[in-house]
Amino acid sequence: MDRFRMIFQYFQSNSESVMNGICGLLALASIKMYTCFDFSCPCLPHYNMAYGLGIMFVPPIALFLCGLILNRQSLVMLEEWRRPQGHRKKDLAVIRYMCSSILQRAMVAPVVWIIVTLLDGKCLICAFSSSVDPEKFVGFANASLVQVQEVLAKVPCKDDELMRNNTSRKAVSRYLRCWSQALGWSILLILIVAAFLARWLRPCFNQATLLQARHWSNYIDIEQKIFEETCCEHSRLFAHKCILHFFKSMQQEIKLHSFSLPREGEGAEGEEDLQGITDQEQVNQLLRRWYYEKPPLNVSQATQRSLALGHGKDTLTLSEKSEHQF
Repeated sequence: MDRFRMIFQYFQSNSESVMNGICGLLALASIKMYTCFDFSCPCLPHYNMAYGLGIMFVPPIALFLCGLILNRQSLVMLEEWRRPQGHRKKDLAVIRYMCSSILQRAMVAPVVWIIVTLLDGKCLICAFSSSVDPEKFVGFANASLVQVQEVLAKVPCKDDELMRNNTSRKAVSRYLRCWSQALGWSILLILIVAAFLARWLRPCFNQATLLQARHWSNYIDIEQKIFEETCCEHSRLFAHKCILHFFKSMQQEIKLHSFSLPREGEGAEGEEDLQGITDQEQVNQLLRRWYYEKPPLNVSQATQRSLALGHGKDTLTLSEKSEHQF
């Protein structure tokens, strides 16, 4: 049980692992959706192509949009791109890195759908059966043009009584299926070769720039999470103090109804965390300042301040000891 908890905490804290898992689930969902889909070509000359190409390309667009929606970094990237300059400059290399990683993950499920449809062959047969050159097949030699178009349009309908034992239909179906599978395997091979080259040629380029872009993209994501968590904690403390003040103002009415009041020291712990922010306008001003004036990525001032405070405390301690000795 502890091992599963550690694994869950790891995936929860690592955004890249979460996104990779979501991409894998979308890819598996695309395969399951295609296997469960009841493909039924209309077998009409003017509708086959629209239906076949629609089944091949419309669901991948929907899967691509779902990949963008489910990827949390897409919103973080847009906010980083559209935010004002403020006290922190925007690094275009970081934005390009985030955009490329988002698009790569979002393209997994659509590419899987297209490859599966091409390897199956039904969509391409339905879309291009009417566009086949009839002179390549012997069975259409003595048929008129209208008959040829009707037969070619009904090639995907193998359950039709007139087309069930038609040798020309089987020949056209095998011809288009071979082209579809060849195209599917070619796309899969190209993607594998591209991934192989990207994997093994990456060390040949400047690794420092890549490490910097990856580091600061992770920082932006983590900073956004910590800011949201801090806002939630501050909102909880602020609401707690507002409720305490409400009950104190209604003290006489509460006593009449025999309600117990909180003690005076219960909210003392939250007083320090509010840090002087006592009304709605101050909170809005603070949030506006965070958006328009992001603090610079420099903690040297805070470090120097803490060191100065620590040095002052040490000085006071030494002075106290010297006074005690005298």
